Amino acid sequence: MRIVLVGPPGAGKGTQAAFLAENLSIPHISTGDLFRANISQGTELGLKAKSFMDAGNLVPDEVTIGMAKDRMAQPDAVNGFLLDGFPRNVSQAEALDDALKLDGQQLDAVLDLEVPEDEIVKRIAGRRTCRNNSAHVFHVEYKKPKTEGVCDVCGGELYQRGDDTEETVRRRLEVYHSETEPIIDHYRAQGLVVTISALGEVSEVTERAMAALRKDDAA
Repeated sequence: MRIVLVGPPGAGKGTQAAFLAENLSIPHISTGDLFRANISQGTELGLKAKSFMDAGNLVPDEVTIGMAKDRMAQPDAVNGFLLDGFPRNVSQAEALDDALKLDGQQLDAVLDLEVPEDEIVKRIAGRRTCRNNSAHVFHVEYKKPKTEGVCDVCGGELYQRGDDTEETVRRRLEVYHSETEPIIDHYRAQGLVVTISALGEVSEVTERAMAALRKDDAA
């Protein structure tokens, strides 16, 4: 299957993408991984991306699209892929449509993870990260540390990252609504959108997504 995963920040896209890709036996292709791989390997596209990033500028769509095209052409993606973080806007969605058509392919589904905005703010603004190790993450409500403000793993101080504040989260949501959300209408016009609730346990959301994709594929 060829799937695009879309949803607001805090919807759990990265987590669900990993589980879904494993269940479907297709590669999980994320924008972040594409950038890191191309930059670390020193590819032409990676060097271009780095030059924009080092200057504090956004990487142009054509560079991102080029990286995505190269990755989708790899042997492990011949039977499908799951795109996470791409396309990020309608221009990228149209470019993806064109690229797939050139190869005689098309998307099978666009999985839209739906989460109420207040829940997103609660999820992200409630996160607390260990100063010693950013992989140690807790939550004031969903994953409380044994001792308030102290990491269970190493005893480091827990703090709220600057990009986890409610003000920052709401700004990120505004960007999502203005730039990324319109791709849902773009794909809905093609009959590709499958919307599911991303509330509940991770396994529940995965099962819900798999059931929706199977139903859509059968249709």
